[in-house]
Amino acid sequence: MPKINGNEIRPGNVLEHDGHLWAAVKVDHVKPGKGGAFAQVELKNLRNGSKLNERFRSADKVERVRLEQKDMQFLFESDGRLTFMDTETFEQVELDADILGERRPFLQDGMTIVVEFHDSEALNATLPQKVVCTIEETEPVVKGQTAANSFKPALLDNGVRVTVPPFVGTGEQIVVNTETMEYSERA
Repeated sequence: MPKINGNEIRPGNVLEHDGHLWAAVKVDHVKPGKGGAFAQVELKNLRNGSKLNERFRSADKVERVRLEQKDMQFLFESDGRLTFMDTETFEQVELDADILGERRPFLQDGMTIVVEFHDSEALNATLPQKVVCTIEETEPVVKGQTAANSFKPALLDNGVRVTVPPFVGTGEQIVVNTETMEYSERA
């Protein structure tokens, strides 16, 4: 496995640290007035979900792990477990529902997502970057409201609240960015 310097760690990287697999959730590069620069990294254990804050100096070497990615189709959820199927081999895999975190409501029946494997063990799932949702309720369109940065709250069909431009109305379909959980465009 390739080793990278501590200052090369980016969010989303999977690292082997202290004998466990960790995903870098948040990375802050700190340059204190005294001493050398370092990366303050928030890590999440891919097997049990525990979190760890760690400092890596640029001289520190960390093993970066490459995960095998497969497109899989979401089938159903039962008892807090999500079941996915490989569309080529029809093999089924189960993952905890909380692996998607706050993005869980965007998972739709039959949706194709990317499941990441390490030595045939399913560790992580990633939703598509853009998902089409329907607006359940929002404020009515105000005529003449053309301010460039004016947004209004809206409730989506999956229960998530987002802000949308004033011209978008109830019942319309919009595209939501699942990474930022924000309105992207009309569908």
